[in-house]
Amino acid sequence: MTVAVAHRSEHDLLGDRDVPAEAYWGIHSLRATENFPITGTSISAYPHLIEALAAVKEAAARANEELGLLEPEKAMAIVAACREIRAGKLHDQFVVDVIQGGAGTSTNMNANEVVANRALELLGRAKGEYQYLHPNEDVNLGQSTNDVYPTAVKVATVFAVRELLKAMAVLQDAFAAKAFEFRDVLKMGRTQLQDAVPMTLGQEFSAYAVMLDEDRSRLAEAVELIHEINLGATAIGTGLNAPAGYAESARRHLAAITGLPLVTAANLVEATQDCGAFVQMSGVLKRIAVKLSKSCNDLRLLSSGPRAGLNEINLPPVQAGSSIMPGKVNPVIPEVVNQVAFEVIGNDVTITMAAEAGQLQLNAFEPIILHSLSESITHLRTACLTLAERCVTGITANTEALRAAVENSIGLVTALNPHIGYTAATDIAKEALATGRGVAELVLEKGLLPAERLAALLRPEVIAGSGTPQAV
Repeated sequence: MTVAVAHRSEHDLLGDRDVPAEAYWGIHSLRATENFPITGTSISAYPHLIEALAAVKEAAARANEELGLLEPEKAMAIVAACREIRAGKLHDQFVVDVIQGGAGTSTNMNANEVVANRALELLGRAKGEYQYLHPNEDVNLGQSTNDVYPTAVKVATVFAVRELLKAMAVLQDAFAAKAFEFRDVLKMGRTQLQDAVPMTLGQEFSAYAVMLDEDRSRLAEAVELIHEINLGATAIGTGLNAPAGYAESARRHLAAITGLPLVTAANLVEATQDCGAFVQMSGVLKRIAVKLSKSCNDLRLLSSGPRAGLNEINLPPVQAGSSIMPGKVNPVIPEVVNQVAFEVIGNDVTITMAAEAGQLQLNAFEPIILHSLSESITHLRTACLTLAERCVTGITANTEALRAAVENSIGLVTALNPHIGYTAATDIAKEALATGRGVAELVLEKGLLPAERLAALLRPEVIAGSGTPQAV
């Protein structure tokens, strides 16, 4: 038995269409869902964006009321609807695909329709009775997609980056804690995968913490550029159809609503077509991804084995590693973080090409910039938390094996060179390499250093320069 679904009729440039009566979205959103069946992911999957769109619409309504352009009753209903959306309601009504043609017009119209229809309900009217409050004439008053969409994307990006910064701090703290725990664990450092000179495992983990600390600083710098908006620019930056004072009023209200120190771009024509801030942000995200992936490469290498690899550290076992090899455990957490890094690097290429492809007074490709940037930020955030909680905090060191490797390594002779002389050190290195005997053993056998002196020189804080990891 087929159940009839009630509809309402809506009209646009192309004609009339039936829209489900209970839907808060309207005819523009309907056509967009038909035109852009691209990813299967609607903008409702990006809550920061939905909340940012509602914030922009609320700020615009307040500015329009302040300037006498919007009746107080309508403004009050729009503001109330926007606040509900910002509180998490009606997000499922944002139905258009995240990747879309039209420079984000479908997203803007989806927001206009949802806000308008909810505001109509608050006014005691039915959805679709646009003669009382219209998506374009009232909700979109004084606006264009070309200033609404990039402003909302920037607001959403700022809030997403704040969450990423917190996640990076969690991972940084996890590495720093391990650096302190391993501060006295002696091991061999390596360059070009060859034995180099001794160090501590704490120093090795301290480097990972410092890299994250540096990248957090770079990310905090990059997000400052995202606070510059073009709200009030309307179509191309000339402010057509926006009255004098609107841009500043809308900015002031949006800053109050979001709590962000937003500033209006000095040149709105430039700001409406330029995506440089997104390129800068993506470049920093790529930097984070590259260095995070390098750290995960190290963790996989250091934990390789357990019998036929380096086997210097143990990653916490989180799942069985093979459907055919019993007892095998794989470094799956670093592996998944590596893959996130690869994705972020690819997204950076996408964002770069989309920013470059803008023509004349507008960049039509900001939807793919939003999609790629959001994925990079969100996935890096979850990757950092996963790496910290499912891997780094549970790492243990194979202390005795690490120290034995140091004592047996030819690289140890470099640390002893100042105390036994270059010629003697060279002879010791050659004999150790030829016989497989340890450097320390040969130094004692030849009487080059007394046992007490050698033991003192092999203390971690001496041989590795410092047993205390660098503060982060």
